[in-house]
Amino acid sequence: MSNQTNDITNNLSKEQGRVLSIDFFRGLVMFILVSGIATLFHQMTEQGQGGAFIAWIDKHSNHGEWFEIYFWDLIQPFFMFIVGVSMPFSLSKRLARGDSWKQSFIHALKRSFWLLLLGFMLGAKDNTYYLTNILPQLAFVYVFAFLLLQKDVKWQLAVSFALILASDLLYQLWQVEGYNMPYTPDHNFGAWFDSVTVGHLHPGHWVTFNAVPTCAHIIWGVCIGKLLMTDWPRKKKLWIMLLTGVTGIMGGYLLGLCIPMIERISTGSFVVFSGGWCLLAMGLSYLFVDILRFRKIATFFAIVGMNPIFIYLFSMLGGKSLLTRMARPFTYRLFGWGGDMVINMVTIVVVAFMVWGICYYMYKRKIFIKL
Repeated sequence: MSNQTNDITNNLSKEQGRVLSIDFFRGLVMFILVSGIATLFHQMTEQGQGGAFIAWIDKHSNHGEWFEIYFWDLIQPFFMFIVGVSMPFSLSKRLARGDSWKQSFIHALKRSFWLLLLGFMLGAKDNTYYLTNILPQLAFVYVFAFLLLQKDVKWQLAVSFALILASDLLYQLWQVEGYNMPYTPDHNFGAWFDSVTVGHLHPGHWVTFNAVPTCAHIIWGVCIGKLLMTDWPRKKKLWIMLLTGVTGIMGGYLLGLCIPMIERISTGSFVVFSGGWCLLAMGLSYLFVDILRFRKIATFFAIVGMNPIFIYLFSMLGGKSLLTRMARPFTYRLFGWGGDMVINMVTIVVVAFMVWGICYYMYKRKIFIKL
């Protein structure tokens, strides 16, 4: 396995212009999202195992309440951001092989259509549907970010902050009766927008309009992608990501003093705060993978990042449940002596590695599912 990992790492490194830390970051986010490892901590907490530290991890493996922000609330911003980081590389590759900008834009439109369709189907429930999950949100922001790809970074940053400001002003100034309480669940501008577009509200208080302020995440990703494509010294790139990341986190906290940090309606303070974490996480990934060259562990997660759409849909459409049913008869017989908790914990870990194994199989056979 070690030799195979080295071979994969070498192959990835040889690909012209490839930044392994991007694949690592994307793969790590996808692994956290679909592996089910978070369930392991939840079951340990329910059984009173692991103490305060495991309970803390379990808490951060779920979305917070209305005014709470936990680690899990950063997963969607991470996903949006890393898509943005990849976009300049993708466009550069297409233009280099002879595609025109128009052809590339048409491809972006097609990709957004499929993302929207898949997200619509995943979010549909009988006679209701929601456009609040990650795929339709990504469909909206992807085309917008593509239109800004070749603009100057200053323009990209200006547009991103203009979107955040416009969104916050709409929430604060909206005067429609019943929807004029900016930071109250189901009584804000975002809820009004859903009531007149999709005709109903999300039971978890998420809103479709989040695509507008969170467009900043993918735009900031584009900016970092452009940075990584430059021939600047690696340490300079690193410091830019780390310093802007810390600035974003601190800025989000300061904004939170006047604008509550609420993920479910993506307030400006949340977008800036989570964007700071995106930048910091990308900087740390770049440090450990591309500067300090911890390549083996990076490759483990990079393999998952090669097929992000497939593995997400596989998990959401019941693939992980199927793997659980396949694994449980074996874990029950081998670890039944430990009781239900041990069986469940081992099953979760086994299924996580089965998911990784599928990604590895697809990578080895050069099977890449793209929209």
